[in-house]
Amino acid sequence: MAELENPNMMPNLITFLSSLLEEVAESNDLNCGFKAQKISVFHGLTRPTISIQSYLDRIYKYANCSPSCFIVAYVYLDRFAQRQPSLPINSFNVHRLLITSVMVAAKFMDDL
Repeated sequence: MAELENPNMMPNLITFLSSLLEEVAESNDLNCGFKAQKISVFHGLTRPTISIQSYLDRIYKYANCSPSCFIVAYVYLDRFAQRQPSLPINSFNVHRLLITSVMVAAKFMDDL
């Protein structure tokens, strides 16, 4: 994890994670007509106007959490998607699930 301590590596990590999440959300948006989906408290009525890339940049800028939190947050999202197939990550819930997973990861990784 020493590579993540390099300040030049963080934009690459954020770009990579945002591209993964955008791909998952777009794929699930296209497949929403084929599967029954539940609505959860994480679903918004409209899609947020901020991109996932910009949202991750803002979280990194203002949350002051370590780079490893973003990796752990993605692991949490992946586990959530695997264990809750009726609640897929899509463009209506990805931002809320993302901030929640980063918060939980920061509490686990960075709190003393």
